[in-house]
Amino acid sequence: MKNRCLAFAALLAASLPVHAVYAQGFLPPQDRALAAISAYAEVRAANADVEQARARAGALEAGPHETQLTLAPLRRRVGDGGAGGIGNAYYNEWEVELARPIRLPGKAELDRKSGTHGTKAAELRQGDAEHQAARTLLTRWMDWLRAAAAAQTARERQDSLAREQAALTRRVKLGDAAQRELDQMNAALASAEAEWRTGEAEVLACRLALTVGFPQIPVPAHAPVLPEPAPLDGTAQSWMDRIVDRSHEIGALEETAAQHDTLARRASADRRPDPTIGLRTFSERGGMERGVGVVLTIPFGGDRRNAEARAEAAVADVARSQAEAMRRDITLAANLAVTRAQAAIDLWHAAHAARAANAASLAKQRRAHELGEIGLTERLQAERLDAESALAELRARADAHEAKLRVLIDSHELWHQE
Repeated sequence: MKNRCLAFAALLAASLPVHAVYAQGFLPPQDRALAAISAYAEVRAANADVEQARARAGALEAGPHETQLTLAPLRRRVGDGGAGGIGNAYYNEWEVELARPIRLPGKAELDRKSGTHGTKAAELRQGDAEHQAARTLLTRWMDWLRAAAAAQTARERQDSLAREQAALTRRVKLGDAAQRELDQMNAALASAEAEWRTGEAEVLACRLALTVGFPQIPVPAHAPVLPEPAPLDGTAQSWMDRIVDRSHEIGALEETAAQHDTLARRASADRRPDPTIGLRTFSERGGMERGVGVVLTIPFGGDRRNAEARAEAAVADVARSQAEAMRRDITLAANLAVTRAQAAIDLWHAAHAARAANAASLAKQRRAHELGEIGLTERLQAERLDAESALAELRARADAHEAKLRVLIDSHELWHQE
């Protein structure tokens, strides 16, 4: 029964998304992280840009033309122009014209496509803003964890040396130890305390950067302990392909290129200008003459419209080239990110082995010092090497987690809405 339960638990863990497994450990809660990313200033600005793009798409679909009403009240004088206005007749007259330009066939569809591409590009830029905010959150969170772990290690070393310094002080008073050894211990203790206070200042700075940038995330009083890092599941190529395929930046530039292609076709279509059709009515000579008719206005396209078409086509070429360059850069960045995540695991294994070797060596050095085989100087040197190896292991551990999490974020497996 117990084996079946363990198997079921393993199957359940394997079926969970990668970000869900990570969210149970040292990362902030998933809902809080997503809320903080959504509230990030750059993300809110991108949201507003999406609303603007949607409004512009609606305007394009509605068309550039509006109905125009023209009113012309007139007063006419008819006469022989004699002295004193004798023989003149005055008439109230008016003209009314209601006209509207008509989009030629095909132009409305081009306007709609242009608005659709613009909206999709804005939505992809908004997604990229969320992606960049997620990367910033990861950096600040891991900086805080890294600084907290280093400060804790420095504090433990300072406490250990403080206990030994107190014991050595009693031995010096009893004449069981030399003052020279106490001076060495005092110097080591002062150095350890300086390192601890430096670490605490770094923790406060990292905490401040985290809380100011992402106030929606509660930062615990004590940083969680980082577990041993694990390598990425799957092949390196699958992660690289996922990062490139899900890139918002490439998609945004491709949509921008498609939009300007459509705008170039639209500008080319405008070489056949839209006609204006109107209904005109008038009243003359006080109503004695009345009329109604249809007015058709046809403008003639010129060099300006041709130049606008060429300009939009050039902008489309620029966007396509930028999309190609972005794909190249993101492909390189994806390769580097995955390679770095794999290398970080190997570096942590090396640092972990070095930490174990230094811990074993320190135990022997302490025993040798107790037996009087080595002096305090050698013992303190071993303590220093052990502290440095412990700090190197903690940093390698944090670096390995951060490198893996960066791949998960870049591939949209972590802290993304979709």
